[in-house]
Amino acid sequence: MLSQCLQTPLCFCSVPVAMSSFTASYSFASCGSNQHPHVPPLTRISCASIPNRIPKRKKAPETSETQELVRLLARKISDKEPLAKTLNKYVSLVRTEHCFLLFEELGKNDNWLQCLEVFRWMQRQRWYIADNGVYSKLISVMGRKGQTRMAMWLFSEMRNTGCRPDTSVYNALISAHLHSRDKTKALAKAVGYFEKMKASERCKPNIVTYNILLRAFAQARNVEQVNSLFKDLDESIVSPDIYTFNGVMDAYGKNGMIREMESVLARMKSNQCKPDLITFNLLIDSYGKKQQFDKMEQVFRSLLHSKEKPTLPTFNSMILNYGKARLKDKAEDVFKKMTDMGYTPSFVTHESLISMYGYCDCVSKAIELFDGLVASKAQIKVSTLNAMLEVYCMNGLPQEADSLFERASSIKIFPDASTYKLLYKAYTKANSKELLGKLLKHMDRDGIIPNKRFFLDALGAIGSLPANSESANAATDSNNRQDSSKVKLET
Repeated sequence: MLSQCLQTPLCFCSVPVAMSSFTASYSFASCGSNQHPHVPPLTRISCASIPNRIPKRKKAPETSETQELVRLLARKISDKEPLAKTLNKYVSLVRTEHCFLLFEELGKNDNWLQCLEVFRWMQRQRWYIADNGVYSKLISVMGRKGQTRMAMWLFSEMRNTGCRPDTSVYNALISAHLHSRDKTKALAKAVGYFEKMKASERCKPNIVTYNILLRAFAQARNVEQVNSLFKDLDESIVSPDIYTFNGVMDAYGKNGMIREMESVLARMKSNQCKPDLITFNLLIDSYGKKQQFDKMEQVFRSLLHSKEKPTLPTFNSMILNYGKARLKDKAEDVFKKMTDMGYTPSFVTHESLISMYGYCDCVSKAIELFDGLVASKAQIKVSTLNAMLEVYCMNGLPQEADSLFERASSIKIFPDASTYKLLYKAYTKANSKELLGKLLKHMDRDGIIPNKRFFLDALGAIGSLPANSESANAATDSNNRQDSSKVKLET
């Protein structure tokens, strides 16, 4: 369907019809002579929209008292006293809903072991009743933290307590497996659970199940399996929603699979599902990364004419992708339009501009912008420092990068692990033994221990150097000097 119409570029438009309901359409239309020279023929898609067939579930609002108690407990929990002792102080107040939120709060801070402690404490309370929702939440938290075995143990324990798994539990278990490093094995496990769900009357797959699997297989570039799941979805009683299409298109777009992304856009049209802001942004970013700027610009114009409004990530993406293509004037025009529309640049916007100038060989412009931020006395994030260092390094100015690194603390910017990794790789690639030596001394002083990934990335840079490179020897010799350090480098 898509291959028959690859003739003209993409354009969206949205037309309100009435207060109670409206119809939006988007189609591929011609851009005239402004087509980018590297852009292949495009697809014609028109897409009428109606409200999604499955209404969004409204989340029950937690009371402010519940949230306040959870925040209090999260602050009180520390290594200084047993977690159970802290919870016992509030035993008359804490109930299942508090623990549920506490799991989420602790999970955000990588305290998954403390989640299990809270769970064990719950089980000892009179009011505790084994509940699928609690197990589902815990399995999700364990999965996000890469603790697949712990997720499986919780699943087994749930069954041992007499709880019967439902769809939400299987969805959590599938997601937990998909967070593991061995993606091939994880996808096979996920399909196994999916087939088991289809064979069960109690645990039939819902749209969340399909959305998880579709995105996972799109990320794995398995187009055949994605199409098979879509076919299965069409034959089921479950209807796809906006999250279904956005998830798959985003995964394809991040993989640079534009044709496949557009085929999902066509499917979205046939399901009469209207685009939202996420749809516009992911299309803009995907086309920009592939330097298909005629399509990117048309989607942006359509966004401006729709009921949705651009966000800062919309502009940041366009600025950075124009920069990578060395289209400085285009990027600056986007920034001007952004400010003319009343948007206030964020630190990410400034980083996008700094990086853009670096790609366009305008180092002086990047320095001017960075120095302006320093002079403004605004708090500068380490990621902004990294962006400026990267500009120096990509333009063959390692000495300037070293100078900025040395004075970073004086302007109240404190480098983190990512800064060291960036400079180590750049100095290695520049074959600068002197700068590598200085950096290694800083790493010793700050207690930074390079991990395996750190050196693998550095070896990637060394691979492009002569075999007898002195920097290669410096990288190897650095291992012995790291043994006395205390803090492990997080990469």
